Amino acid sequence: MSLRIIFMGTPEFSVPTLRALVDAGHTILAVYSQPPRPGGRRGLDLQKSPVHQAAELLGIPVFTPVNFKDPEERERFRACDADVAVVVAYGLLLPEAILTGTRYGCYNGHASLLPRWRGAAPIQRALMAGDQKTGMMVMKMDKGLDTGPVALTSEVEIGANTTAGELHDKLMHVGAKAMAEAMVKLEMGDLPLTPQPSDGVLYAAKIDKGETRIDFSKDAAEVHNHIRGLAPFPGAWLEVATGGKPERVKVLASEIAQGSGSAGELLTDDLVVACGTGAVRLTRLQKAGGKQLPTADFLRGTPLASGTRLS
Repeated sequence: MSLRIIFMGTPEFSVPTLRALVDAGHTILAVYSQPPRPGGRRGLDLQKSPVHQAAELLGIPVFTPVNFKDPEERERFRACDADVAVVVAYGLLLPEAILTGTRYGCYNGHASLLPRWRGAAPIQRALMAGDQKTGMMVMKMDKGLDTGPVALTSEVEIGANTTAGELHDKLMHVGAKAMAEAMVKLEMGDLPLTPQPSDGVLYAAKIDKGETRIDFSKDAAEVHNHIRGLAPFPGAWLEVATGGKPERVKVLASEIAQGSGSAGELLTDDLVVACGTGAVRLTRLQKAGGKQLPTADFLRGTPLASGTRLS
């Protein structure tokens, strides 16, 4: 037995789930992804999303509507006559006509332990808040923002120095396995739905560029969580004076260190920086247009002596 599925997703995070459903023997009737965006070195080429590219390699028809306001788009979706729609990081709001346009509705793979971190940036916000665990949840979608009942949960521990990029890569495979398992249960009529509790709701707002600069006046744990929560994208950053001019540098990894001093002061020659309370060691950095470098390699090109003030 297999399900007739419409898959809806856009970034690389969604691709393992699409492949897992294909490998499980389900019939993927169509894939929906966001429209191609300008890309390439000059931004002149239209680039298909990772899901779009994966679907074409698998021989699955792909649709890329800007939205579902057009009645013809809604009818095309409904005409697929699908059992279920699987949604993973699609990036578009789904109207009622789509949510109810299949036999079993729409099931979403969401990267948090709902109701904590509903919304656009659950991986980053979990790390920035210092959470020690997160997970993937398969949820039946309703008209609210990640408010639907939960069908399946897979928890993941968060290491002390785990970055958003590392957690992203782990969760996308955990999520693929969870969704494949959920679809087996759905096919067998054994997928229970549990309403989300009303307590513990937090919203994971999209990361704003205005919050990416490192504030060393904060506690060391907050600074460390801020850095790892934004690594590798968009990247937390600071400024150093090189050649008499301030230069922006991204910090892509750090760790808690020993020491104290004025906030932003370099305490050692290997980039231990004082925070409002405690200190952090910066362990991976990147100049604009440059490669990511471990501390020792970065300092060979940009010497920074203890006592230097970072801002």
